[in-house]
Amino acid sequence: MTPSSVLKQRLKQPEILVAPGVFDAFSAMAATNAGFEALYVSGASIAYTRLGRPDIGLFGLEEVADVVSHISERVDLPLIVDADTGFGNALNVQRTVRLLERSGAAGIQIEDQAMPKRCGHLDGKALVSKSEMAGKIRAAVDARRDEATQIIARTDAIGVEGFEAALERAAAYKEAGADVLFVEAPRDEAEIAEVISRFGSDIPLLANMVEGGKTPAKSAEDLQEAGFDIVIFPGGLMRALAVTITDYFQSLHANGSTKPFQDRMLDFKQLNDLLGTPGILEAGKKYDGEGA
Repeated sequence: MTPSSVLKQRLKQPEILVAPGVFDAFSAMAATNAGFEALYVSGASIAYTRLGRPDIGLFGLEEVADVVSHISERVDLPLIVDADTGFGNALNVQRTVRLLERSGAAGIQIEDQAMPKRCGHLDGKALVSKSEMAGKIRAAVDARRDEATQIIARTDAIGVEGFEAALERAAAYKEAGADVLFVEAPRDEAEIAEVISRFGSDIPLLANMVEGGKTPAKSAEDLQEAGFDIVIFPGGLMRALAVTITDYFQSLHANGSTKPFQDRMLDFKQLNDLLGTPGILEAGKKYDGEGA
């Protein structure tokens, strides 16, 4: 089965799918080793790590596709890819879908923000029209080469046009052919419950857990009980790394040595064991020596 088929079949199971956010092959490998079934390639985390900038629409399609290709070469799990606005109009969306599919995406998330977009939990967003976004979803569905590739429609309307408008937009995107709905940033339990009530019996629903964001923090178990099918934790790894990186550099600067920090580090052998270096080198031995 292709990763897209695996993802599509997994979403038919009753247990919620937990997809942690990753941003490169190393983080994807570590998440795979931890036992996750799918990964979320976070646009925000790509901005943080590649550009050292916030999630405000500063990177492009080719940069995302490059990240996805490196991840898909290293791990076999289905990749749900944050494709922002689709990087333009409906024709741009079609190119986005084709390129990300070739790069290894099993699910492609497109949102209804206008460019330049920004993180869904930041204020000051602007939206394209409901009809324009529905057209983008139709274009994405038409462009995919694998019918199992999941087209995920995200609406950011709650913080711009209000909750009822967000539900109307989500319904329009479902009608346009989206495989999964993502109503971004519900603000309280009542809004979460209404999203589930309106759509939960008809189409898989995705929840986004952002530490310190606008949506109440919930566990995967709680979200499954509520009626969600996927939960992503897109920036959690970056927030954890930010603490570790800061502490590491402060310790090195203060001590002139990594020794005080070594109980929080892997040594050379441990890191190579994590990377699978011995097995990779062993596999290469069959190509040593003279040709056949």
